[in-house]
Amino acid sequence: MANDDAGHQPPPPDGPGGKDIGGEPPTGPTPQGGPGAAGAPGTPGAVPGGHGVPGTPGAQPPPGAQPPPGDYGVPSAYPTGPFPAGPEVATPPLAPSWRRLVARIIDGLIIGLVASIITWIFLDPETTIGQQLAGLISVLGYFVYEALMLSARGQTLGKMAVRIRVAMLATGETPRGGPAWIRAAVYSLPTVVVCLGTLFWLLNVLWHLWDKPYRQCIHDKAARTVVVEAR
Repeated sequence: MANDDAGHQPPPPDGPGGKDIGGEPPTGPTPQGGPGAAGAPGTPGAVPGGHGVPGTPGAQPPPGAQPPPGDYGVPSAYPTGPFPAGPEVATPPLAPSWRRLVARIIDGLIIGLVASIITWIFLDPETTIGQQLAGLISVLGYFVYEALMLSARGQTLGKMAVRIRVAMLATGETPRGGPAWIRAAVYSLPTVVVCLGTLFWLLNVLWHLWDKPYRQCIHDKAARTVVVEAR
């Protein structure tokens, strides 16, 4: 009996909480967020202030910091890049009808004077052929004059005097090249045809009175131009 009692050691007394002293540490509830939770002192990945390590999932930027840029390929909530400019923003206010009329009168007087001088020098204005050639010179002279002036700066001398100009409807730019020649041709050349050409010319110049919204004549529509105030 003595040997049995000597060989049997009593269990060590329980420590606080009923756990054996020297055994496993007591287990309790894990801090919210699990091991390494943001803001938990002494845990891997924690930073002061509880914001976590930047770049890790769920990490919050510190106060006052800018958020990182979004992933490439993710559409932004705001459109970027150039916006197409419509005629409303590309061109100044439309020219009033009276200025357009005065500009045509001034240009007509200039070309008429030049044509009369040429006719008086080289032709006999008393003959029928001389009168017909004088009219043809006036029409062709006005056509070339207007096309060259519009292509160069969007203005004839008459338009400069009343401060209006011709611009491309889509961009507001000067109608260089083709548009200037098309516009001048539709305005001038139909008058070569007797009677019908004059009727078309009259309809053409009056068309802008009821055209909406850009008050274009037929020659403006053909060249895709608009007459605006010159700044």
